[in-house]
Amino acid sequence: MAAVLSVDEAGRLASGWRAAGKRLVLANGCFDLLHVGHVRYLQAARALGDALVVGLNSDASVRRLKGPGRPVMPAAERAELVAAVSGVDAVVVFEEDSADALIARLRPDVHAKGTDYTAQSVPERGTVEAVGAKVAIAGDPKTHSTKDLISTILTRFGQRAR
Repeated sequence: MAAVLSVDEAGRLASGWRAAGKRLVLANGCFDLLHVGHVRYLQAARALGDALVVGLNSDASVRRLKGPGRPVMPAAERAELVAAVSGVDAVVVFEEDSADALIARLRPDVHAKGTDYTAQSVPERGTVEAVGAKVAIAGDPKTHSTKDLISTILTRFGQRAR
């Protein structure tokens, strides 16, 4: 299982990987209710380099991005699940709404985003280019989402879910 690190710890690890000539990939997201789309995205991201760090939005950040009632699971539990995915080398929880500061700190070779983005629409694109990295789109078509999973659970189980 991968380590869950602070931003500073992840920065030191990234520096070591760079010094060793490894190609570092950074993926990021909320990862609330881990599903197959998340796993496919992370596996595709890992295939782009030698090491994969996953940036995970903090609880406050998820609330700002996704709205009331989210996240469903706290950051520590989401981080533990993502860290257990094969190919993930480290997980870091970050407080900001975008991964710009994390990109600036880790200086990855590749910033991988899911297929709901294009290389031109990635919000962190400017920061990625500023650190000399490349944007890559990874994963399968966006046919899975936490929002849809929550909707399915409510439709099927409604008040019966306990």
